[in-house]
Amino acid sequence: MRERKSNRLRNYDYSESGYYFITICTNNREECFGRVEGDEMHLNEFGEIARNFWAGIMIHFKCVGIDEFSVMPIMCMVF
Repeated sequence: MRERKSNRLRNYDYSESGYYFITICTNNREECFGRVEGDEMHLNEFGEIARNFWAGIMIHFKCVGIDEFSVMPIMCMVF
């Protein structure tokens, strides 16, 4: 496995309180959480599981709060 470049800020203490923006991508950016029909995202079974676990973080970690989150598809653009 190749070693990847760290995307963390040097000399920043991530244990401190703060707001964090997190993006998680699937392997090869596969659309495994659902599909878009019209303007709406329709989650499949795996998308529902991901949404439920993400929403449950505050139950398991009392010091964590979540303002917003979304399970989104990969949108491909063809030029």
